[in-house]
Amino acid sequence: MMTQVDLLIAASGLVALVILAGAALYGWTQWLALKRRELDLRRPLPEFENGSREGMARIEIADLKERIRKLEAIASGVDL
Repeated sequence: MMTQVDLLIAASGLVALVILAGAALYGWTQWLALKRRELDLRRPLPEFENGSREGMARIEIADLKERIRKLEAIASGVDL
């Protein structure tokens, strides 16, 4: 009689373990899907990924002009 009770307890524990493992696996896959969607939302659209060369050139020219202005101010002794 005692072996049947032990077998029932072991089987119940095994079933509970399988249910918990299944729930954890389902939660893990859903969490990964959520993170994948978050990464997709952060990714820029393909048309804006590289940007236009003309716009990038303008930004670089503006940056260079700002650096030149700062260097000229330093050379003339003016604090910015």
